[in-house]
Amino acid sequence: ALLLAIAWMLNYGSWNYIFYLEVMKNDFEMMMIGSLVMLAAMTKSAQIPFSSWLPAAMAAPTPVSALVHSSTLVTAGVYLLIRFNILLSTSWLGQLLLLLSGLTMFMAGLGANFEFDLKKIIALSTLSQLGLMMSI
Repeated sequence: ALLLAIAWMLNYGSWNYIFYLEVMKNDFEMMMIGSLVMLAAMTKSAQIPFSSWLPAAMAAPTPVSALVHSSTLVTAGVYLLIRFNILLSTSWLGQLLLLLSGLTMFMAGLGANFEFDLKKIIALSTLSQLGLMMSI
């Protein structure tokens, strides 16, 4: 989704979309670029339709791989949303992201309450905090 958004931005002649915001305020193509960026951020930050990979990655045998997954991969999605916040706040995509991140927080918190393995509890706690970061 991120590569498709980058390729689609080439139609405008530049990746710096801030110059074109007033022209493309209600443009369909800009809505598609925003939805592709939001989809990429949701997969990177393990939001609810894509949230199964993070607890599995953090339950890896080495603690180093758990730190790599939780620190580098996840923050890329949050950075994408910070960078493209103007596209998401002016459309219904921001409200959809708020709903999905709230569901991620609820699902991960509820799942951590009934788990006995400490690694899974930490993974689900991290997933709940990711939902908080995405909703903010």
